[in-house]
Amino acid sequence: MEKVSMSHEDYLEAIVMLGGSTKQSVRSVDVAEKLGVSKASVSKAISSLKASGMLDQPYYGDITLTEDGYSYGQAVLKRHHSLTRFLHEKIGLDEEVAEEEACKMEHAISDESFEKWLEYFKKIGL
Repeated sequence: MEKVSMSHEDYLEAIVMLGGSTKQSVRSVDVAEKLGVSKASVSKAISSLKASGMLDQPYYGDITLTEDGYSYGQAVLKRHHSLTRFLHEKIGLDEEVAEEEACKMEHAISDESFEKWLEYFKKIGL
């Protein structure tokens, strides 16, 4: 699957966090609120993600993820949760700081590196 921009990863992750899937749609206004962005920003990102085959949205309708979009959003969310837990529980960062740091890290780390992180997390019981 082709990698999308960090910003678009945030949108896919937010849609999944809001309960969006291939069967369950979410409203653009909820995505805007979740990410703290304007409805115009959401509209622009949705158009781009629709063009890349990550989601569907009928004219002014709700957003539904495609299989690719859902699995991509799930993967970003998994990275986020795993990194947040590690930074908070094992490194000892404040939960809010761990959350912010994990959000930055989830975009920068390659799939290969993250697989190694997951192996390490298993070894340390995370």
